[in-house]
Amino acid sequence: MAKRVTAPAIAARKVGNGGEPLVMVTAYDYPSARMVNESGADMILVGDSLAMVVLGYDDTLSVTVDDMVHHTAAVARAQPAQLIVADLPWMSYHVSTEDTLRNAARLIRAGAGVIKLEGGQERLPMVDAIIAAEIPVMGHIGLTPQSVHAMGGFKVQGKSAESAMALIEDAKVLQAAGCFSIVLEGVPRRVADMVTASLDIPTVGIGAGPGCDGQVLVFHDLLGLQDDFLAKFVRQYATLKTDGIAALTEFVGDVRSGAFPSDAESYHIADDQADALGLYGGAT
Repeated sequence: MAKRVTAPAIAARKVGNGGEPLVMVTAYDYPSARMVNESGADMILVGDSLAMVVLGYDDTLSVTVDDMVHHTAAVARAQPAQLIVADLPWMSYHVSTEDTLRNAARLIRAGAGVIKLEGGQERLPMVDAIIAAEIPVMGHIGLTPQSVHAMGGFKVQGKSAESAMALIEDAKVLQAAGCFSIVLEGVPRRVADMVTASLDIPTVGIGAGPGCDGQVLVFHDLLGLQDDFLAKFVRQYATLKTDGIAALTEFVGDVRSGAFPSDAESYHIADDQADALGLYGGAT
């Protein structure tokens, strides 16, 4: 088994210091985790995006801690070498530090190595509490999907000088609190470059341009399993939905025509046993 990636190892991967760019891919179950494990990526994100790409919701707000625990445990059973990052879902870290710690602990017990939560300075008490419990935290600023209603939709953030400076400040506060890495989502590339340059910890971009210390994409997006909506930043590396539909259609046709299953795809009984069954009226 390959050596497990750790939070300190990720924290040291700053491209500006000569580190190799980081790669994170989402996975939500055992088979997808096995695939990502064999890809050579650095981290697996069990994201609350499972609400949309796996469970069929319109946004991430409907996914629960129980959902996240269930899917994190499935990913962990693949025993990937990657660091498993699990999202704290909406309202799991917004009420009290006690509830936040309890929910973070559930994800760690399910098999996550670290947790991720959205927000900047307003989440500082929760970040402090989780890190004090010796659970590594990945921050997430910019377009934070759990704030979709407050933002008025999935909109690029940091487009004004004032909001860009606020992002930089949030990033610095999260770093000072002890976050080992920060996701930058839906941010203009020049702003993402500024945030990245202002930090000693690595940034992982999604829709934040090439200047971050790493990149993350959703498993279903990059493999072409999800095609009803593709964000500008998504590059599809395969067309698995199209290929899968073609395979399923061929299977349906083969069953209806009698071409499947063939004799070679069937189990057989020995001739003497078939004869014995025939003596007693059995079918061969």
